[in-house]
Amino acid sequence: MKSTLIRLSTINDVRNFVNIMTKHDIDVDLECGRYIVDAKSIMGIFSLDLMNPIKLTAHSDNEAVLDALFKDIEPFIEK
Repeated sequence: MKSTLIRLSTINDVRNFVNIMTKHDIDVDLECGRYIVDAKSIMGIFSLDLMNPIKLTAHSDNEAVLDALFKDIEPFIEK
């Protein structure tokens, strides 16, 4: 399991992010306050407060899979 903060500022960001998520065969959650949604659900993401950073948690024990995912989402990771 690995976590980071991400920021999705525009509708295009959300669409591109979901497209990346669907390419990876692992469970990924997004957490904002007390809400947790599936990172592959565009409707779920739009139910979150996108004005603030969102906590992303990827659930896998395979480091290579996690590294590939985090490399793909690098533009969205909060620096």
